[in-house]
Order: sequence, then structure tokens, then C-alpha cells
Amino acid sequence: MKNSEIWIAFYTIIRREIRRFMRIWPQTLLPPAITMTLYFAIFGNLIGTRIGEMGGFSYMQYIVPGLIMMSVITNSYSNVASSFFSVKFQHSIQELLVSPTPNSVILLGYVLGGVARGLAVGFIVTILSLFFSDLPLQNLFLTIVVVTLTSIMFSLGGFVNALYARSFDDVSIIPTFVLTPLTYLGGVFYSIDLLPQFWQNVSLLNPILYMVNAFRFGILGVSDINVYWALIIVCLFIVVLYCFGLNRLNQGRGIRD
Repeated sequence: MKNSEIWIAFYTIIRREIRRFMRIWPQTLLPPAITMTLYFAIFGNLIGTRIGEMGGFSYMQYIVPGLIMMSVITNSYSNVASSFFSVKFQHSIQELLVSPTPNSVILLGYVLGGVARGLAVGFIVTILSLFFSDLPLQNLFLTIVVVTLTSIMFSLGGFVNALYARSFDDVSIIPTFVLTPLTYLGGVFYSIDLLPQFWQNVSLLNPILYMVNAFRFGILGVSDINVYWALIIVCLFIVVLYCFGLNRLNQGRGIRD
């Protein structure tokens, strides 16, 4: 394919993915906004007033970055997992695979569609959070880099999940039994400094901990871990997931089986 044709195919996939979740926005954008508002009201206002400060900030301010990141992670992952599995289940992916469109373009198109939804939900949740608490925003550049890289990583994870899934139940297994526990144990609602030393060391094995803390550092300027290590870990996961997903796509495993 010519470069111009590749860009047309790339743009078409991204546009289709964005139009897909925008067309059903009451199912894709509204629920996370309502859920996060309940988190703000219950954990921030009701429980937070009894907890007091954490990390030198009010409890509400402390958990807001984690809740924003949680919404970005969940929606980036679920968008790609559900979208790609749907076209695989309907066998319409075959038409795309037999076209001259490079597999890397197909992969990146779906991933960036997931990033668009993840960042859109993250932006909506951020706006809602301003009604409950002030966000100082210490480092805008770092904040944008962290949330974008995290969204890319979990969009790739959703793509891999869709490749392996053989039914719609398989699509929900990873988010339910892996993603949700790791998110809740990733320092969204607490600082790992409050944990015993053994559990602090265990928490360091959770990759989401690094993303949440890096994002919190960009907004509040506080973190339980080294931010540079967080960026390295996220980039490493992105490279591994991209290479793995592209390799599976090239081999046709999970699609042509």
C-alpha cells in the first residue's frame, strides 16, 4: 500500500472506533461519570472528612488522581477488548485482514480508539472532580504523558484479551478477576506507607501502583515510588504488549483458529 492509503486506512479505523463509542455514549461515557461521582461523594466527602489528611493533602484531593486513573484504565481496556472481539465474533475482521492494510495499522487503529475513549472519560471525570476538590496540578506535561502512556498500555492489553477470548464471558474475566483487584490495590485509596513493610514490598509488584503514583505526582507532587521507574515500567509494558499483540495478529492466532 502507498503511504497515503495506509494513512486513510489508519484514519478510518480510528474514526470508526470513536464514532462507535460516541454513538452509544449513554453506555460508554455516562456510566463511568456517574460511578466516579459516587466515589467522590462517598469516599471523598463522607469518609474523607473522618480520615483527615493523607500525604499532606485532604483525603479527597489524595484519591482524585487515583480515581481519574482508574476510570482511564478501565475504559481504555474495555473499549478495545469489546470492540475487537465483536468484529472477530461477527467474522467481519476477515475482510480487514484480507485487505492490504498492514497488521500494525490495524493494531494501532484499535489501540488509539481505546485511548480516545479512555482520555475522554478521564477528562469528564477530571471536570467532575473539580466540583468536589481543588487540584493544584504541579506538572502538566508529566500528567499528560503518564495518563496517555497508561491508556496506550491498557488498550494494548484489551487487544490481547480480545485475541484470546472465545466468548463474551472471556472478555469480562480479566477485568473482573485481574484488573479490578490490581486497581483497588494500586494505591488509589491509600498510601502504601500505611502498610507493613512486607505488604509494601508486595504492593511494589503491582504495575498499576506505579501509574497511579506517577499520575498523582504530576497533579499533587507526592508519590510513594520513583516516578522515573514508573515511566520505564509503563514503556516496557507497552513495548512487550505491542510486540506480542502484533505477533499474534500476524500469525492469525485467535482469529483464524
